[in-house]
Amino acid sequence: MAEYRIDELAHAAGSTVRNIRAYQDRGLLPPPRLEGRVGLYDDSHLARLRLIGKLLGRGYTFAIIKDLLSAWETGKDVGEVLGLEKVLTDPWSDEIPGTVTLDELRAAFSPGSDDDEVVRDLERTVEIGLIEPAGDHFRVPSPRLLHVGAELVAAGIPLDAVLDIAAQIRDDCDVIAGRFVDLVREHVFQRLDGESALSGEDVSEIAAMVRRMRPLVKMVVDPFIARAMETRVQAALGTELEQIRDHLAAETATSAAEA
Repeated sequence: MAEYRIDELAHAAGSTVRNIRAYQDRGLLPPPRLEGRVGLYDDSHLARLRLIGKLLGRGYTFAIIKDLLSAWETGKDVGEVLGLEKVLTDPWSDEIPGTVTLDELRAAFSPGSDDDEVVRDLERTVEIGLIEPAGDHFRVPSPRLLHVGAELVAAGIPLDAVLDIAAQIRDDCDVIAGRFVDLVREHVFQRLDGESALSGEDVSEIAAMVRRMRPLVKMVVDPFIARAMETRVQAALGTELEQIRDHLAAETATSAAEA
């Protein structure tokens, strides 16, 4: 097993000597083996340091990290906890976020608008979550959604109306997501709530359920929205289509009579 002085350990773990000492003071890292006045660390310290860095990067507090490490030391699988955390925090879309500049937004959505209108539209677009300020540009969580908005505006629909419907659909989707989560909470989480502590099998079961939900949500929503659109379009445009057919039939009859 390799051994490291404290500066060598810090370098191998991508940390600092100061952090290592702080982790030891907090009880997160075991003390080194002393050889004279020199502290020597081994690969177990390196693995622990890398895990601590990973947990800190995910936003865990030192107190939670200490509890997780204590569970690890008593034989519980921290990997299962981290696996569940990853399932819960991983994005539900494979879409890659993009970026856009103010000039590009203005050209696509607000050509000819004055500065006050542009500022107002930007504030609404940020509020809805279609874009996020990022220095001298904007982060676009879903380029597909922004593209749809641009296409609707290009088709002649006012930007205010596009933003209104975007906010409404966002809220509708939040309701749908809540129903799925409530379903799992009622039939999976509550069943496990009665246990004094979740076992590794319980954690794995919850993670598996969340993974299973990912494709199921889309499989349910897509056909329902397709059927609803068919019904709505036919109902909304049926009368107009009949009028167009009647008009064409009348023109055809007139042309035939004149001939």
